[in-house]
Amino acid sequence: MAQGLTKNASVIKFVNDSVALTAPDNVVWIDGSKAQLDELTKESIALGEIIKLNEELLPNCYIHRTAINDVARVEHRTFICSKREIDAGPNNNWMEPQAAYDKLRSIFKDSMKGRTMYVIPFSMGTIGSPFSKIGVELTDSIYVVLNMDIMTRIGKPVLDVLGDSDDFVRGLHSKAQLNDEERYICHFPEDNAIWSVNSGYGGNVLLGKKCFALRIASCQGKKEGWMAEHMLILGIENPKGEVKYVAAAFPSACGKTNLAMLIPPEVYQKKGYKVWCVGDDIAWIRKGADGRFYAVNPENGFFGVAPGTNAKSNPNALAATRRDTIFTNVVHNLDNNSVWWEGLDKNPPANALDWKGNPWTASSGEKGAHPNSRFTAPAKNCPCISKEFENPDGVPLDAIIFGGRRARTAPLVYQARDWNNGVFVGSIMGSETTAAAIGLKAGVRRDPMAMLPFCGYNMGDYFRHWIEMGANSPNAPKIFNVNWFRTDDSGNFIWPGYGENLRVLDWIIKRCEGSVDAVETSIGFLPKEADINIEGLDLSVEDVKGLLTVDKEMWLDETAGIEEFFAKFGDKLPKELNDELAKLKERLDA
Repeated sequence: MAQGLTKNASVIKFVNDSVALTAPDNVVWIDGSKAQLDELTKESIALGEIIKLNEELLPNCYIHRTAINDVARVEHRTFICSKREIDAGPNNNWMEPQAAYDKLRSIFKDSMKGRTMYVIPFSMGTIGSPFSKIGVELTDSIYVVLNMDIMTRIGKPVLDVLGDSDDFVRGLHSKAQLNDEERYICHFPEDNAIWSVNSGYGGNVLLGKKCFALRIASCQGKKEGWMAEHMLILGIENPKGEVKYVAAAFPSACGKTNLAMLIPPEVYQKKGYKVWCVGDDIAWIRKGADGRFYAVNPENGFFGVAPGTNAKSNPNALAATRRDTIFTNVVHNLDNNSVWWEGLDKNPPANALDWKGNPWTASSGEKGAHPNSRFTAPAKNCPCISKEFENPDGVPLDAIIFGGRRARTAPLVYQARDWNNGVFVGSIMGSETTAAAIGLKAGVRRDPMAMLPFCGYNMGDYFRHWIEMGANSPNAPKIFNVNWFRTDDSGNFIWPGYGENLRVLDWIIKRCEGSVDAVETSIGFLPKEADINIEGLDLSVEDVKGLLTVDKEMWLDETAGIEEFFAKFGDKLPKELNDELAKLKERLDA
């Protein structure tokens, strides 16, 4: 059955056991060759799964529609199936492993009858890199095969590197009946396994993405002494040609992808500054022999949100989608056989189909593209992709940056006092929500390190792992917090954001180099107003002063919210974080 691709007994057993369970009519091993992928693309077009777009406007690009009940990640159907409930923690839904397997086997039973099972060997990270991890995903979806080809490195070379090792993540996926009542995405960290059923949406079925690269990898990292983080990786090149790298974590809707592909403002471009994208979503971080932290992006593509992506907000992301891209749940422009979405431009097509495949015009009052519509694009298409993107040893990090969406509390930027204080800063990050946000009370939604939905184990243990990673590490990255979303009395954003954020990154790099001083405050080290470059901006030094104000009363209120959040982790919360909270209160009271 392995058709000569591998003699690995563990891989063959995994495939054979899954075939016995799901009963596919055929099994196809994905070797990664262009010929095989071209054939599968033709088959997917013939089945109506994907539609080929205008070859002149969008070469080798396709559009796909998911079922209308299957358009996003489903956190309430996502489980960590660790042997002990406490190991999943309050941050995860938990199911006992045997109970989960029993439940899922009954759903997977004969689910591929009449279909083909595709066996996808894939590598997260450059094939053969010391950072990389291997997975095998079994799926009944050609859409999954084509997306995994963009998002990961696939095929026979992966199996060659795996050899006869048993160290690979076992991913089983079936669309089944796309029944949302029986949709489950289950992770078995002790078995290195992921089972996903009754979904066809990328975030639930491209098992290399959040399932493996964060939930399972975070467990692997804890066990093996490295970190899997929901972070972009960015290189900032100064006029001398020196490049400094930072990793940054932001909750959703905080400009993470825009920052990952930032274009320097004109005043910096003229001086010779450049910005390079290593990754837009996930960083795997290891400690090097020199005590520095090195990061790789384990992905090979971008799985980006389409609405709002345009030539102003993110020209580099848009450029990445101009060839070899799969668009999901966007508008199909029938006039020129291309795509459109809200926020792309102000020229919606007159003759189009919406994300459900129905005739659509902008005057209908309905959105044409689903708000979570996506593009899957190769990272190599991005004009600012770093030459270090494929570096098997990763890039050295000078700084780790946290951020959230806060109207008044957090200043534009501040530096943590030391590593443990930085872990505390990451642990309390979050964004303000309004009552209009579905299912959320107005207030602060905490999302530590932007990992709350993606940490595969108890977040109290996760904080402990962070503290241990920085212990006895004089060369660890310095930690900062940024807030692009400070507002004035009228609710308008004060800081211009987008490419101008490089001005803040510039100060961060200078702090890492020790070339600029800072002001010590109760929450950390803040810039002197004059050290934030506002040349060419419609901002005064007074405006900057306002952006850097620390309101003592607001922060005292904040400590009450932090205390309440920390209480969720009980005895698992590291003493060091409670100590940091106590010290913050002392400094605020002083």
